[in-house]
Amino acid sequence: MKVLVAEDDIHIRQGLMDVLSNEGYTVLGAVDGTDALAQYESSDPDILCLDIMMPGINGYDLCKKIRQTDSHIPILFISAKSEEIDRVLGLELGADDFIVKPFGVREVVARIRAVTRRVALQQEHMDTPSSFTMGDLEVFPAELRAKRGGDTIEISLRDTKILQLLHAHPGEAIARDKFFDHCWGLDHMPNSRTLDQHISQLRKRIENDPKCPVLIKTAQGVGYRYDP
Repeated sequence: MKVLVAEDDIHIRQGLMDVLSNEGYTVLGAVDGTDALAQYESSDPDILCLDIMMPGINGYDLCKKIRQTDSHIPILFISAKSEEIDRVLGLELGADDFIVKPFGVREVVARIRAVTRRVALQQEHMDTPSSFTMGDLEVFPAELRAKRGGDTIEISLRDTKILQLLHAHPGEAIARDKFFDHCWGLDHMPNSRTLDQHISQLRKRIENDPKCPVLIKTAQGVGYRYDP
């Protein structure tokens, strides 16, 4: 899923891009409103994160322009403008959410996940089952959630991709490069430590006993596998 972040402050833009990339999104960065419009038209993103006070075309005008031709793409404003009238105006122009600076990483991730769920559920062409099971865990890709008994477990987009890959190849030792290509993207070059750390954190959330994993087993010298 592709997210376009339009923010003229390079530090905030890069920070947002890093956070979303770590969550498993493909992220594009735009330096101002004019750049954002050009990338929107050429790259077909799934979600837009727009600053309001940008050079060229401001966020309000950009939102208004996009909504003239596209009523479905989710738009989130991320702005230092915190007055109620600013939020009301943004939502009336067609934005789906409004995040005020300074913001916390967890807040941004939670709101992007909420939007992702709506997008995934609306995309009828997605070649993704509504759910699949791994042992006693049921995974709901469109919701970015897994469930065990009565407990709900929040998972990221990248977590979902990892579990989908394992589930699609039961009993197979999946090589690290395949995880990187499928779950990080062909243009991303993480090291083995990145994968191991991510699997370790995912095990803590989905395994009954992370020290003796059942759902994500280590395939020594190769990668990881899932044994049904």
